[in-house]
Amino acid sequence: METESKTIKVQLDADPRFAAAVGGVARYMADAAGMENDAIAQLQAAVVTASNEAFKLLTPAHPHLTATISKLPDRLEVELSCECSSNAAQGEQSLGGVDQVQHETKGNMGITRLTKFINQGAPSR
Repeated sequence: METESKTIKVQLDADPRFAAAVGGVARYMADAAGMENDAIAQLQAAVVTASNEAFKLLTPAHPHLTATISKLPDRLEVELSCECSSNAAQGEQSLGGVDQVQHETKGNMGITRLTKFINQGAPSR
């Protein structure tokens, strides 16, 4: 089983096609991690939804969203960040398809982090 970490980071304009692309990257990484098809589809849908919601926070002065998709040994993380007003942090909430959703602000950066834990089962050794 693959245990190395991989990260993909992209900057996006507010376009639903880009949200779908981020969902596709998350889907690819989840598939490579060995997740079940149903869980992969739910994760992909959650990432697209969260990306589209984050697009609503963009302003003409700061029109880009940064998406960072990371495959870690025990989980997948999708972090969506943008320069926006301090009211972007919404606390924690649930979103189907992921195990944890966190919203926070750091200065003028709004950050949403989606976490999906990978069920790895017994080691293959």
